Amino acid sequence: MQAKITAIGSYVPEQEIGNEFFESIIETSDEWIQSRTGIKTRRFAGEEEYTSHLCLHAVKDLEDRYGISIANVDFIIVATVTPDQAMPSVASQLQDKLGLKAAGAIDISAACAGFAYGVILAQGLICAGTHKKILVFGAETLSKVTNYEDRTTCILFGDGAGVVLVEAAEKGNILAAVTGSQGDGGKDLYMSNSRRQINGQDVITDNKIHQNGRAVFKWAVNTVSEKMVELTKKAGLSLEELTWFIPHSANMRIIEALCNQTGFPIEKTLESITLYGNTSSASIPLALHRGIKEGKVHSGDRILLIGFGGGLVFAGLVIEWP
Repeated sequence: MQAKITAIGSYVPEQEIGNEFFESIIETSDEWIQSRTGIKTRRFAGEEEYTSHLCLHAVKDLEDRYGISIANVDFIIVATVTPDQAMPSVASQLQDKLGLKAAGAIDISAACAGFAYGVILAQGLICAGTHKKILVFGAETLSKVTNYEDRTTCILFGDGAGVVLVEAAEKGNILAAVTGSQGDGGKDLYMSNSRRQINGQDVITDNKIHQNGRAVFKWAVNTVSEKMVELTKKAGLSLEELTWFIPHSANMRIIEALCNQTGFPIEKTLESITLYGNTSSASIPLALHRGIKEGKVHSGDRILLIGFGGGLVFAGLVIEWP
């Protein structure tokens, strides 16, 4: 058996936050934010709305849009760095809420690369013959772990969730995958509430996101542009043969730099940064689903997805949309 992505759903909270919100709490402006990030709005979860809630809305969206039941799902993977609690996992809470009595459940922590990692893990489970129908979520409530006194990072983050159904099939649609890490860069993008050092260097343990933007920008552009070429070759394709490119929506300037460095057309690149901000593991499924709903993505399209972020880690896929 091979693995096939067959359906997708997504959800963003109702509370829309424009750039003017930040003008009232830090020294910034709508023009400054848009020029440096591309972000116009983002969504924030409510005070009592958590990552598991966003996931439940996303999977309901999947069921409603495709008219299918998830009753026989046998595994749940949730990629998130903002779980409701460290334990129990978000996945195990979803197993209960969705009534999936036979489903295994795990959370994975790979930050902005989490969704791609989740799909790759689902593919491995299916190809190993241990599971047949898996839900893979990328979901975050980053508004709950943002330092609103840090003007360089607080403008970036938003909340949202996406989910895909990955099923066993005689012919799969995951054409190639790549994963990797540069662990010595962990101090450049982190969130800690425990250990006070990363790689021997002191860090802040306030359970908020901290980022060295310049270092992450340079690493992301150099690493991802290289892996884009490697991925397409593994899939037996060239960049010109790809229909769409969906990178993690960290910052519009990173996406533009990737396109400039590789020569890939920005017009064939899908993003979720403009409307939803940086949603970490949720950004790729949100961008993909947005492309589908806007009539851009069609059956047979060949799409390169790649996530990159805290770790530092990356993971990418080339898929053919069903």
